Parts: sequence; structure tokens; C-alpha cells
Amino acid sequence: MKTSWRSASLVASAVSVLALTTACGQESGTSNASQNVGATAPAGGIAGVGSGIGGVGAGTGTGTSPSASAPAGTGGVGAGTGTGTGTAGELSVSANAELGKVLIDSNGMTLYRFDSDTQEPPKSNCDGDCATTWPPVPADDATAGDGIDKSLLGEVTRSDGTKQLTVDGWPVYRYAKDTNAGDTNGQGVGGKWFALAPDGKKAKVSDLPGLSVRNDPKLGEIVVDKNGMTVYRFLKDKAWPEPVSNCNGACLEKWPAVAPVATNDTEGVQKKGLMSFTRSDGVKQMTVNCSPIYTFSGDKAPGDINGQGVGGTWYAVAPDGKLVGAPEQ
Repeated sequence: MKTSWRSASLVASAVSVLALTTACGQESGTSNASQNVGATAPAGGIAGVGSGIGGVGAGTGTGTSPSASAPAGTGGVGAGTGTGTGTAGELSVSANAELGKVLIDSNGMTLYRFDSDTQEPPKSNCDGDCATTWPPVPADDATAGDGIDKSLLGEVTRSDGTKQLTVDGWPVYRYAKDTNAGDTNGQGVGGKWFALAPDGKKAKVSDLPGLSVRNDPKLGEIVVDKNGMTVYRFLKDKAWPEPVSNCNGACLEKWPAVAPVATNDTEGVQKKGLMSFTRSDGVKQMTVNCSPIYTFSGDKAPGDINGQGVGGTWYAVAPDGKLVGAPEQ
């Protein structure tokens, strides 16, 4: 992707976009507001974040909503009355609109790595004030959830004798200024702190447009998102006269809705009917030719097409919005 195109796209995407009508058949742009479909705030308030034992802990949380100004538990910042035990629990993968797939703990908090640490052998070089800002994640109860290779999880003994979680050898941290589940305020701090991808590598902004076209050797031209992941449509959805998604609940966990993408942040995709709409659950979702689009949790890497033909109702999307390889449409 040419740097000049990407820069122009980012500048254009930064300006406000006119509100959309959800009526299809009209050519219109879309809001460029990103929607993270994945980690959501736990009921009863976000776990406290701070310099308490272990850093970010799962508190009992009496607040009704996450807030940095809410009363803090011992050594914490944020809603809830927890003392901050800092246990990681089951790690999972969150689809972040800017960074792609990132690792989160059982409370939905983003996990980070530090460039000044060493991987082989694992060693943390973040102590004192650094460890207050970047609380080390204890290795005690960390387990690998879906999409994570458990063989990559390990531990390192810190200078104070505590055991810190490692992923592919890299010591793992949280960031004290992340107060809500899904926050990624630590990304790029000091040019040395980065959100963790599921394989232990650094998560980073993709160079691809929000939506573009890839020539798949089996399916031909298909639409992919900014992370290069295949985009799908659901036969049970509706496009006319207005988009309607019939994928909810457990379905949406397997088939995450593609968040809104600015029209000028697309390449090779038909512009007519390229718009966003508000789902029944209040989340905004992107469409191609007015049909709601999704990615598939079973696709683990760019180029995967594991969702193709699933249940006879899910198919990759052509640049004009049609279903690739589906029954007669």
C-alpha cells in the first residue's frame, strides 16, 4: 500500500462524516467511528487498576458503570471495591478495530509487552515506579482460552521473587491508565510498550485500508478487512429496504460484526450501498451493497477462508457485495 494513499486516507477519515440514512439503494458514506466488537465491561464495574498487589485485580465492583473518577479500591483506580489481586484468569483474544487481534485477561483488560525486556531468557526490566505504571501480570492462574496456544504461556521470576506471566518468553503487563475493558492507551507509549498479539508478537496498526479486495486462489476476488481477514455474509440477513442482521448472541461471538469503515478508507469495493447501520443490539455494523458483513472467529490468520460455506449460510463477499460460491442469489 502506498504511503501517500494511506496518509491521505487517515487525514480524510479524521474529519466528521455526515450522518447516514439507513435506507438502501442510495449512495452514501459511512461514519468512521470504530466499534470494538469483543471485550465488554464486566457487570458491576471494572476491576481496579493500580499499584496494589499484582496491579489490576478483579474487585467485587459496586459501581454501576466503568469510570476513572469512581471511588477506587485499595491501590486502584476505577469503579469497584476490589483490592487488586491481579490474577489473569483465562486469557482470550479481542478483535480491536485499530490493532487487530490482541490478548486480554479475564476482565477484558489489554495485555502488553516491553521492548526493554528480554525474551531469551525471559527477564523483566520494569521495576519500581515502572511496575506501578505497568503492573506485572502474575503467572499464578493464567490459562489459555480459545485462539491461544497454551504452550506459549510461561513464567519468569522477578527481582522481588514473584512469578510473572510470559507469552512466548515476553513478560506480560497491564497499563494503569487503561481503566475500561478494551482500552489500549498503552499502545506505543515511549516507543517501547505494545499490546500483545496472541502469538506474543507486537500488535500494530495494519497498512491495509478498512476494506479492500484480495485475490484468493480458490474463491477469486473477495473482500477483506483492515487486518486481511476474510469478510463474510449471512444468508439469513436482509439488505432491503434496510439492512437487518439476524446473527445475535452466540452467533455474534463466532461471527463478529465488522465495525463501520469510512468510504474513503476502502479500496476496490463497490461504493454503492457501502454504509453502516445500527443493529438491534445498538452496535453499528458495516455493510457492502447494504448487506451486513462479518469476520469468522475460526479464521486465525489473513488468507484463511474457514468460514466459507459453513452451515450452507455463510459465504465470502465479492467486491460487488454478492456471495461467493453460494446457491443462486
